[in-house]
Amino acid sequence: MSKKGKKIGILTAGGDCPGLNAAIRGVGKTAIMTYGMEVYGFTAGYSGLINKEYFKLDEPKVSGIITLGGTILGTSREKPYKLEKGEEFNDKPDLIRQTYEELDLDCVVCIGGNGTMKTASMMAKEGLNVIGIPKTIDNDVFGTDVTFGFDSAVGIATEAIDRLHSTANSHQRAMVIEVMGHHAGWIALYAGMAGGGDIILIPEIDYHIGKVCKTIEERFAKGKPYSIVVVAEGIDKPKKISAARYVVENIQTYTGIEARETRLGYIQRGGTPSPMDRILATQYGAFATELIADGAYNNMVAMRGNVLTAVPLDEVGGKLRLVDPADALITKARNLGVSFGDE
Repeated sequence: MSKKGKKIGILTAGGDCPGLNAAIRGVGKTAIMTYGMEVYGFTAGYSGLINKEYFKLDEPKVSGIITLGGTILGTSREKPYKLEKGEEFNDKPDLIRQTYEELDLDCVVCIGGNGTMKTASMMAKEGLNVIGIPKTIDNDVFGTDVTFGFDSAVGIATEAIDRLHSTANSHQRAMVIEVMGHHAGWIALYAGMAGGGDIILIPEIDYHIGKVCKTIEERFAKGKPYSIVVVAEGIDKPKKISAARYVVENIQTYTGIEARETRLGYIQRGGTPSPMDRILATQYGAFATELIADGAYNNMVAMRGNVLTAVPLDEVGGKLRLVDPADALITKARNLGVSFGDE
């Protein structure tokens, strides 16, 4: 088939994150201006494909959106291949195919995280042409060195840590800040390092709360008036209590040192994307369109060793990219005296 005149769809699925609009722009502008493609945007993630909710994207619609947070297409956590409790069958995959065929699409670009890539790989197995673009603030999509959204989230978390230093010092407290990361501790690790955290707790490293408390006591005994503790939300702790609350309660109980918690939550997802995320998302979007033009379907775009490449979706779906406890950054952090609560 000619590279010209193809028809493609774009959707954004899963949690929102900075850079989604930049990626939509990267796909749309390249497709329209370089390859003369028709482009359609599906609303609310995979729900748009299921419910035939879409609109045509022309060049003006994808202009001027690179700085915007969120997504002009909307998003949802719809998982069309997942059966609800008690279900033996659902018609969502068939409805997706119907929409795909009625629009006579050549490909759908699915922008999202691990769940989105898993669904995209299942669509590919059903015979549809798909290209995945990895996004998530958690930076845990398997197959790529980095996802857009991560740099922005680290910047927001680092600024928050910076601001906690002064109040922690003024009140001689232990300040515990909780950042996102259910399974992967990339935000906690990078923001903790950038913000000068004294203790960093991540899901990939088993910690002992007693050792965390001992580290804080030792710091105060050495005349250091405060401590900054950065925790990922997914560290092991009682299910009915937040990670930050658990650490704060234990610090105050076992050391007698005043401690306070800060939970950033969805603040990390919102706002204008950082310059690096705008560039990365634009690169991913443009490269995704190049793959479509070449007919290289059923791949996810990725950055490996600072080089754009294509990774088969069936190698990506359902896997996580976690922090290696032996990661060079962790080793360097330990050499600086940062504690990970395990020694």
